[in-house]
Amino acid sequence: MGSNSLKNPLLFSDEVEPGYVKNSSFLKSSVKWGLKTVMWVIFIAWVGVIFLYPGEIGSQLVEKIINATNGSVFGTSGSLFLVFSAPILLIAVLAVAHLIISGEHVFEKSKSSKKPGFRLWTFPVLVDGPFGVVSAAEFIGITLFVVFIIWAMYAYTLRNISLLTLFDVSSSETGRLMLELTGLRCGMLGLLCLIFLFLPVSRGSLLLRLIDIPFEHATRYHVWLGHLTMMLFTLHGLFYVIGWAMNGTLLKELLEWKRVGIANLPGVISLLAGLFMWVTSLHPVRKDYFELFFYTHQLYVVFVVFLALHVGDFVFSIVAGAIFIFMLDRFLRFCQSRTKVDVLSAKCLPCGTVELVISKPRSLQYNALSFIFLQVRELSWLQWHPFSVSSSPLDGKHHLAILIKVLGGWTARLRDSILSMSEPELSKTTITASVEGPYGHETPYHLMYENLILVAGGIGISPFLAILSDILHRVNDGKPCLPRKILVVWAIKKSDELPLLSSIDMESICPFFSNKINLEIDIYVTRESGPSMEEGKVHVASSSSCPFSGRSMSPLVGTGNNVWSGLYVIISTVGFIVLMALLRIYYIKPYKVSTWWYLGLLFIACMVMSVVIFGGLVIGLWHLWDKKASANDKDEDIDRIKVKSTPSYGTVEDKDLTQNNPESSTIIQYGTRPDFKEIFASTSRKWGNVDVGVLVCGPPTLQSSVAKEIRSHNIWRQKHDTIFHFNSHSFDL
Repeated sequence: MGSNSLKNPLLFSDEVEPGYVKNSSFLKSSVKWGLKTVMWVIFIAWVGVIFLYPGEIGSQLVEKIINATNGSVFGTSGSLFLVFSAPILLIAVLAVAHLIISGEHVFEKSKSSKKPGFRLWTFPVLVDGPFGVVSAAEFIGITLFVVFIIWAMYAYTLRNISLLTLFDVSSSETGRLMLELTGLRCGMLGLLCLIFLFLPVSRGSLLLRLIDIPFEHATRYHVWLGHLTMMLFTLHGLFYVIGWAMNGTLLKELLEWKRVGIANLPGVISLLAGLFMWVTSLHPVRKDYFELFFYTHQLYVVFVVFLALHVGDFVFSIVAGAIFIFMLDRFLRFCQSRTKVDVLSAKCLPCGTVELVISKPRSLQYNALSFIFLQVRELSWLQWHPFSVSSSPLDGKHHLAILIKVLGGWTARLRDSILSMSEPELSKTTITASVEGPYGHETPYHLMYENLILVAGGIGISPFLAILSDILHRVNDGKPCLPRKILVVWAIKKSDELPLLSSIDMESICPFFSNKINLEIDIYVTRESGPSMEEGKVHVASSSSCPFSGRSMSPLVGTGNNVWSGLYVIISTVGFIVLMALLRIYYIKPYKVSTWWYLGLLFIACMVMSVVIFGGLVIGLWHLWDKKASANDKDEDIDRIKVKSTPSYGTVEDKDLTQNNPESSTIIQYGTRPDFKEIFASTSRKWGNVDVGVLVCGPPTLQSSVAKEIRSHNIWRQKHDTIFHFNSHSFDL
């Protein structure tokens, strides 16, 4: 059964006259296409220069640009900034215009194809190995980086050999010089990789939103780039240490802090900070000693500052653009996280899960695939943990909910705090929360397909509860919504997790929803052979209502208002350029400042000041604007504390699940794991030749199992035009 294109696209906006929609859509599409074209041209040219730079052609090209532009007030550092940093900042500025023009999402049903569909961003190519599940696009990216490193080392080696022929030195001296030159080249390669390292961890970055890469995916790219960058920097330092030791000047060189030229001691400090971060970020350490990983990762400040002191302003300007984008995001997150947020309700569920309902302003929008970073100050002032949002934005305008599985020390202390709040003698215990986000997919993928398969493992059901609620609300309210057939496959260890599915009352959200959508739920209880003896007994969750003081999440987030977040980026960038120009005109040139490390310090100081002063001004105006807008919603403030109560959680009989959601088909199987080959084949027979969206949320083993079957020729020959999205929301701690 194929799917035909809708006459009217799904518009996430109020209805307007058809003629106006047609004309404005054509104009918007034309402008967006033009912006995309310009951004792609800039990006390809920028990446091309970086790729060619290790060779003679690239080096000569950069040298010509420097010679043509270094007569400006910004000098050589400005020329290098123009080549390596300005393009990414320009793309960020153009992304502002693109996101503002795009407005709300518009999509149509795609025409069904009789041939298997293939999407670079989603089709899994690798499913086992150190990289986990890797899509075709990610595999291409990894391959390009490997090719770049091999090509760069080859080109640099040829240049080193050519350079050594100019000197008449002994063979032993030649070996030492070759080591130091190789170390120098590794350092430059590390800087070129560092350009990309900070971009993926800018959570609310306009760049991530532009290409619609959610932060949980981008984090993987940061990890991969981090390993590569630190390997190159480690080789950089190691080759120099060996060369200095061969020359008998190791200690002297390590402690040297030159006025003109590379300052070695700051480089040593920067490398040591990087090594601490690298070692503690390795998976075994991060898994068993998360707090150690988290705290040592704050050394990135030391790493960046002493890197600037080590190489000076003109070399540091190569990586300044990406670091500046990260600083913009970090300062905005800092401002948002200063707000104390009301926890409207807190519940401890018998299955070892905590539910928090958090107050948010009406102006702060999110979709059902979002997540937030949470800090509870009674537990730690420094720790932030990510959690999937389990509520739909249509559940309420002034709150959102999260489910937290108690797995470690931090989550256990949170559970104990909530339990103590329910005891009369300890009723004065409070929870002071701070929130960053929400973040997530820019596009609501769950609304793009008529047919959905949602595969969850354990607490991975959280975002799917939000998706189901969102779809049911839209169907009931007559809002745009494509999904009509939904299969939920949920694997859990024990049956005490079953009541989580009852946290949404489907029948009350959308009465008689089975007349409009076909919902099937297959649950696999893997570590029990049958229903437990206690089933039939309902255990009520321990809950606590927290006093409401009118404190909501701050809307100061990069994924929030496009106009304000765009102004923040543009004005901060212009402010940085102005500060650098004033500094060079009125201080550096008149006083003939030439000390490299000091110029590097001034450069990074200008970056910080531009974010704090110019960016801070925009943030202040943004806050006042939102405060004024929120004042208009005072009449609806009562909605903030009218949080819809969820059903009693506990251990219930299998039939209770179907009674709570009588219109859905729920099957519970004990002592078995999902057979995805059979599940996909059975779904293909029942649904026919249709577009299917598959979303997976769970541990890596679950993702690998699904990816193997997706990649399998047996399933691929079913003639599905299938699109798969892997959402790694399983990082809840």
